[in-house]
Amino acid sequence: MLALGFLHGLGVDHLMAIAALSLATPLGPARYARALGLAVKFAVGHAVLLALGAGLVLVFGWQIPARFEQGGELVGGCLLIALGLIVGWLTLSGRLYVHSHAHDNGHKTHGHWHLHLARWGRHSHHPALHTVMPGVLGAVFAMSGLRALLLSLPLWSAPGDTQHLGALLFLVTIFALGILMSMSLFGIVLAHTLSDRRMTGHVARVSAAATALGSLTLGIYWITAL
Repeated sequence: MLALGFLHGLGVDHLMAIAALSLATPLGPARYARALGLAVKFAVGHAVLLALGAGLVLVFGWQIPARFEQGGELVGGCLLIALGLIVGWLTLSGRLYVHSHAHDNGHKTHGHWHLHLARWGRHSHHPALHTVMPGVLGAVFAMSGLRALLLSLPLWSAPGDTQHLGALLFLVTIFALGILMSMSLFGIVLAHTLSDRRMTGHVARVSAAATALGSLTLGIYWITAL
């Protein structure tokens, strides 16, 4: 179940949402920590929703209809489209840009490239999506995977079967841990990418535009494939 959770966390819709959300959030000088923190919060929201939802279903013997899963896929596709539009607008309007700052550490002056979300020269110091939004979006994206998770449990023969309830809850927890591991790993890679010195203005804008287009395309495909 740990491997299944790890692979689930690497779903293309999840990673695209994290990438687009990172570009739609002002990162500023502490962009590495914020990009990683955003990915971890998304992962926590996703894993917690799956674990709690599966636990409630197992304890109370509920059934999750296929329509619920389809509804979650539809919402996820709409969110990908919305994130793509936001990042695209920020890029085209010039509110998403990169430039360098000089820092004096007492011995020598060195420069760093910073990603900003504001008009040129007017840096934003207020996180656009605050601290809870990544976790909320992560939970929303987990809605479509709840039914599949329950159907994949090897010991769950029918709703309301409490014979192996403890073992099932343990498997769900391990699955959620796998999600946290894979999404956090992606967050580290994403944070390193955003902190790369080669992420100059032109490269950053092209990358943001590509992310916006990818999010839009994937969201449209997600909806039309239902």
